[in-house]
Amino acid sequence: MKYKAYQVHNFKTIPQLTRMSDEEKINIEVVGNVLPFKVNNYVIDELIDWDNYLDDPIFRLTFPQKEMLHPQDFATMREALDANSSKDELKLIADSIRTKLNPHPAGQMEMNVPQYKGEKLEGIQHKYEQTLLFFPSSGQTCHSYCTFCFRWAQFVGMDGLKFAMRETEQLMGYLEEHQEVTDVLFTGGDPMIMSFKVFQQYIEPFLDPNNKTNIQTIRIGTKALGFWPYKFITDKDAQDFLDLFKRIVESGINLSFMAHFNHINELKTDAVREAVRLIRATGAQIRTQSPLIKNINDNSDMWAEMWREQVNLGMIPYYMFVERDTGARHYFEVPLEKTWEIFQQAYQQVSGVCRTVRGPSMSCTPGKVEILGIKEIPLHGKMEKVFVLQMIQGRNPDWVNRPFFAKYDPEARWMDDLKPAFGDKFFFDDELNALIEEAYLDSQSA
Repeated sequence: MKYKAYQVHNFKTIPQLTRMSDEEKINIEVVGNVLPFKVNNYVIDELIDWDNYLDDPIFRLTFPQKEMLHPQDFATMREALDANSSKDELKLIADSIRTKLNPHPAGQMEMNVPQYKGEKLEGIQHKYEQTLLFFPSSGQTCHSYCTFCFRWAQFVGMDGLKFAMRETEQLMGYLEEHQEVTDVLFTGGDPMIMSFKVFQQYIEPFLDPNNKTNIQTIRIGTKALGFWPYKFITDKDAQDFLDLFKRIVESGINLSFMAHFNHINELKTDAVREAVRLIRATGAQIRTQSPLIKNINDNSDMWAEMWREQVNLGMIPYYMFVERDTGARHYFEVPLEKTWEIFQQAYQQVSGVCRTVRGPSMSCTPGKVEILGIKEIPLHGKMEKVFVLQMIQGRNPDWVNRPFFAKYDPEARWMDDLKPAFGDKFFFDDELNALIEEAYLDSQSA
């Protein structure tokens, strides 16, 4: 299959859209001028049920929905489009809306960007001691865009909101100085959007036997298996990629695909099954992850089925995330209590080989906070519900795997909505505040 992509400027040429009303097409155009919209022919032809597209999870995963914008913002952008406003005028309106959508949550811009030789490395995030995120500039797009994407700011033309780094020299220099880093995660966007020749240039320094880093695992964060499995089957450089993956493994470096699958329907095509088989044959692992997303996958039976199928195909269920506090969060987020219930109900349906999955996890400012459950405890002379939490990862490794408690709140949707069950602060708050203050002072002196 030859790749073909559709975006706001040409989406009305998609043949299947003849089923849509003019109003539905306008809604897509309005939202697509604010939030990123891109879909390809594989998603359109093989994943979406066009006989039931309004309720189809993959349609909602890829095509913007009117409710993703608040009513006033939707009206503002529609009025501008109806008035045939210029591109510059439309961008100003779109950017004003985008700035209200928390484009970089969890302190990414302020706290995660390290320095090397006195220079900020804008294409790197180093939040957790052992793991470094690398944003290669050539990988800052995707085969299709997920409507819920928490990195949507990478794709909307607001350059000041992007993470990207063109050269690997500074990356390797930083890693040589930071021997605590054992894992480098290539992310974006999607690194698997790159051609083989470009991607190879980023990988070769790690295969040099004289490199002085302590990298033991290369991770590739990708949606390619769900959105364009032909990348590894029939694309002209598919075999080159597979050969490189094998070289990585044979060099002694663990290669882990962090594959994003948001719904069981993405696992049903012959193409995705063949791509998974070919990647695993190189010796690479495939670990799977997804947020729990209202209107797309907020169903425990589906999650259980998806985890079982992933294991059957040789993949490792890894994370269920809580939808992040960014973008169209009001459309996608699920209360924490409901999220945990869905996870628990799915988890109890599967065998131990599927229970490698962790979650629900919030990737928030202090770290990856896992919801362990809701429990009644004696508090203030009576039995009260509390959230039981712990960190899977933390800005300080000492915070990891320490249970703590938050007051029960049935409306809470994110860590910032929670308050300590005991006292007036969580055990990590003082140290976290000090880290935030330090990051602020560093930014002022830069």
